Amino acid sequence: MQGTKIIACVLQLHLVFLPLLSFVVINLGTAVSAQSLSPQDIRHDTPGQTIKPGQAVHRDVDLALVTVTVTDPYNRLVTGLEPDNFRVFEDNVEQEVVTFSSEDVPISVGVILDLSGSMANKLGKAKQAALQFLNTANPEDEFFLVGFNDRAELLVPFTNNSEDLQSKMLTPTAKGKTALLDAIYLGLTQMRNARKGKRALLIISDGGDNNSRYKEKDIQRLVREADTQLYSVGIFESLEYRSRTPEELNGPTLLNEVAELTGGRSFAVESADELPDIAAKIGVELRSQYVVGYHPSHKQHDARWRKIKVKLRAPKGLPPLTAYAKTGYYAPGH
Repeated sequence: MQGTKIIACVLQLHLVFLPLLSFVVINLGTAVSAQSLSPQDIRHDTPGQTIKPGQAVHRDVDLALVTVTVTDPYNRLVTGLEPDNFRVFEDNVEQEVVTFSSEDVPISVGVILDLSGSMANKLGKAKQAALQFLNTANPEDEFFLVGFNDRAELLVPFTNNSEDLQSKMLTPTAKGKTALLDAIYLGLTQMRNARKGKRALLIISDGGDNNSRYKEKDIQRLVREADTQLYSVGIFESLEYRSRTPEELNGPTLLNEVAELTGGRSFAVESADELPDIAAKIGVELRSQYVVGYHPSHKQHDARWRKIKVKLRAPKGLPPLTAYAKTGYYAPGH
């Protein structure tokens, strides 16, 4: 993009107003083994080549794919950027961007809904939030639904029909304890059956875990390895009214940590009335991302952690843009 006129067009045509989405999420999919790439992932031979759905991947090529969301100083999503606006660093070494896409591609989505007793007065709005999120879907998306209270349960397996989820959401009531970590584990396990290259979990909960078999450290390791973005919407009463149990007080921190580990983000609200609007905005955010790819300069398959950092070269005439990145990924083993 060159010239003031073009810059003005970018600002005018390619900024989506999302005041609550004041972040950039960068999620490195488990991307180094070509065998792990889906049919939506692409073969790339030319630097800066645009990703096109349906092409094949060379199985002898290591390709790291990074999902990026960009915002301006007013917390608006920025689209219309070009490959040379992105700089990617792995272990502080700049990498050559060889693939690039900003298309809205089909997504595999898991909705994880809190059905525990503490949700009794919030469940109606929580269900409405999930429905608003589903309303942002396109016909090629696929979904599943996990509900949890004393234990996590797969209520609807992968389906292309969002009405299946909508009808199944109508009947559950809120009761029992909170097995949140088990629900995240079940969701990530179910995501192994996903048929789309882009994958996300949406967790709607009031946070806190008091009945899971899995521990927080188990889930932290799992989500760092997953090629799935986690978004969470936490419903928390004002501190002076909030239950003082350790689980409830730890709820916001827990949801935020598991979301950030995948390059996602956690939203905390004090009123259930805010839920549908935030869920819809998360859906739009997932449709407004970039995917940049590079061949890692570090070729050793040692199963070690690789640090990732994405920086932006803002086009002339634009204000500084913001990028928040997932911190890295595990290299493949031998």
